[in-house]
Amino acid sequence: MSERPLDADIIAMTRAWVANFVVAHDVCPFAGREVRRNSLRYVVANDDEPEHLLHTLIEECHRLDAEPAIETTLMILPEGLADFDDYLDLLGVAEALLEAEGYAGIYQLASFHPDYVFEGVAASDPANYTNRSPWPMWHLLRERSVEAAVANHSAPESIPEDNVATLREIGSAALAEQWAACRRVRASD
Repeated sequence: MSERPLDADIIAMTRAWVANFVVAHDVCPFAGREVRRNSLRYVVANDDEPEHLLHTLIEECHRLDAEPAIETTLMILPEGLADFDDYLDLLGVAEALLEAEGYAGIYQLASFHPDYVFEGVAASDPANYTNRSPWPMWHLLRERSVEAAVANHSAPESIPEDNVATLREIGSAALAEQWAACRRVRASD
């Protein structure tokens, strides 16, 4: 894509990815409930300066502190982090910042990127789609909610293995098309 879509379209793409990919393939068995409750916050961070993105992250922590009805925030990062290695570098800084700001044990970050590749896994492996998203993003989760969801799941340790098996069965070509379909969604659709 040469020209960056409007924020509303970026959010629409991300919502489509959550509903049509994450929930549809049960990649996160806890996501469907929050989608139905409409408790996800989608925020587009319109900046390519790392320090501004980190500032926005802490602002979103403050928002979660103040608004308990928001279960989780997807902070979408469409500027400046197209390179996966640059993204990972900033993710490490963001995780350290959460700890330095006293948010360790309160919030955690899950990471998603269009070019996500797990260490030791081939880039073409369908398993990578568990963390591939239409845009680079940080998923800010309430730690206590994660703990409660995991405690109520019959086999939380099997979730990653189940995801890999499911996605490998679907195959890279079908996953790539489903993922790309999310990138074609617009707010006016």
